[in-house]
Amino acid sequence: MVRVFLPRRIGRAAVLQYAQVLDGHTMNLHAELPDSAPLGESAELELKHGRQVFRTPVRLYEDREDRLLMDAAVLLGAGPGGLSLTSGRWKTTLLMQDGRRTRKYKLLLVEPPVPYAGPTKPMSASPVDGLRHRLGRTVAGSLTVVTSNPKPLAEVVRIDLSHSMLVLDFRTVGARLEEPWAEFTASRRRLQRPLEALPGGAWRVVVPLEEMPPARATDHWDVAVASKGSRALRIGRRLHDVRNPMRVFTINKGVVAPRGLAPMIVHPRYTAAGNLRVTCSRMPEAGRRA
Repeated sequence: MVRVFLPRRIGRAAVLQYAQVLDGHTMNLHAELPDSAPLGESAELELKHGRQVFRTPVRLYEDREDRLLMDAAVLLGAGPGGLSLTSGRWKTTLLMQDGRRTRKYKLLLVEPPVPYAGPTKPMSASPVDGLRHRLGRTVAGSLTVVTSNPKPLAEVVRIDLSHSMLVLDFRTVGARLEEPWAEFTASRRRLQRPLEALPGGAWRVVVPLEEMPPARATDHWDVAVASKGSRALRIGRRLHDVRNPMRVFTINKGVVAPRGLAPMIVHPRYTAAGNLRVTCSRMPEAGRRA
């Protein structure tokens, strides 16, 4: 269907030369308008879904070859200056004001965006609200913005390791917590710790390290937030564009001496999937004495 419609619409619509959603919530567009389009006084990009309509200014200009071009950088989401898109498929239209007349041009997406390779990747979700935005097209080739609700996530905000305790701040996205608590599990051991509500919707859990001595040479503690009536969420880092969080988001390990216990090595780190894991190991000297 796209192969049939596109050739017929090339001379009557704005053809996108570039279209991507960068950093999870910034839509960047660059399009060439048809030769018949005048250089209007102003232009807006309209996004429409049912009765919901958003409009945002775009830039129109002529290049050295007298081609009329359009550039747009649109923030998607509820942040300052952003468009608060809800879940659904949003139709896009370029509105050009030419005197008292408003001209409408559809944006043709000839080639869908192609993921790039490298140490970073396109972000699949907004780092602010977790909403997922991707660019699609209709059967006639017109650009659409497809917005999906955030997946339930527990995202690390801050980690502080001291000589006696581990302090972890995190926030949740796409999840409602009812009387939540934190769970640390290693082998057959389980610790449950209360949470402290922080300003801005974040949570804090404090774990005395004296409760986490390694039962073997090394114990790996997985961290999750649990709540009544809902599935536990692993705490980690996922709202980023890094392909290998285990290598990039490194955290310093420390040698600590919890009260009444032998010294041990504590190393908070991330797995390849981005889950937080706290590794507690015996000191080599303590292991030889044992």
